[in-house]
Amino acid sequence: MAELANLRASATALGPWPGSDPAEANRIIRGELGDPHLPFLPELPDRGVGSDAVGRTGSLLVDLAIDVQPHGWRLVDKPGKDARRARSALSTDLNILADIAGAEDVAATEFKIQLLGPMSLAANLYLHNGERALLDYGARRDIAESLAAGITEHLSRIASAVPGARLVVQIDEPDIASVTAGTIPTASGYRTLRSISGEEVTGAWRVVIDALKSAGVVEAVVSVPEIEAPIERILAAGADGVAVPLKALTTRQWEQLAVAVEDGKRLWAGALSTGEPQAQLPRTAEVVESIAKPWRQLGLPASGLAGLRVTPSTGLADFKPSRAKAVLSKLTQVADGLDQLAQG
Repeated sequence: MAELANLRASATALGPWPGSDPAEANRIIRGELGDPHLPFLPELPDRGVGSDAVGRTGSLLVDLAIDVQPHGWRLVDKPGKDARRARSALSTDLNILADIAGAEDVAATEFKIQLLGPMSLAANLYLHNGERALLDYGARRDIAESLAAGITEHLSRIASAVPGARLVVQIDEPDIASVTAGTIPTASGYRTLRSISGEEVTGAWRVVIDALKSAGVVEAVVSVPEIEAPIERILAAGADGVAVPLKALTTRQWEQLAVAVEDGKRLWAGALSTGEPQAQLPRTAEVVESIAKPWRQLGLPASGLAGLRVTPSTGLADFKPSRAKAVLSKLTQVADGLDQLAQG
């Protein structure tokens, strides 16, 4: 990852985006997130099956086929029509991205993609017997290794669509607290699956992150909810940073993030609450202060604020496109405010 001393604060979003038109989504995102901000490949779940997070990431798996069954996505012998639909939608997205990026007068210097992490993917894929793949150690291992192989191939297609851009990858683990606590329900719903050890989680993330680094990714972060956020595990896996909502972080979690920042890691601060899509966006100064106040209390230097990326607290799929655009605009203003504080 680039030296934080040479960075400016930047804005990005977590990936999910409203609507079903990838061309419109890409134009809005790239229009709002010019340098130094981080444009990304939008995910459009409103398009239906195959554009959801599980289907989209599952379509990247190598030597593991998936299809939709009554209870959800299942590992099968041969890819089904829903897996083909997922791959087709992703291919369309990359073609549109290439067209839009190629027509720009000034190319973005960085570009981000998102994928569902191996633990949350295993929690949401089902085996032939109808149970979650998370139940089976061999299945968990195979999913992590298959994902690592598939994302490497995917990155080459991304690089062709945005030639010259440095690639950033966000690994989403929305279910990680339940995975490690043993509260994921079985298929029947009458029991819960056994908790997965922190060591295995770290190892699975390391498999994926090592593959990303080998493929030339300049920054790999793991995105988790704030509840029980396993910050130390993420860093132990070799991630360049942590993406986490800030609102409910504990003092201990802030201290862990401070140690990470001092070690040259990057905080992706989910500073803009998006729990209510219709609520009025907060004032820029309020959001800046919600980051700067704990930063000061931890004794971190103001200059380090320039290394932050700011994001919404959640994806924006439930927003109207105009509202999602306003969120990106607000985030770029927050990043500018952090830069001003960093410069004194």
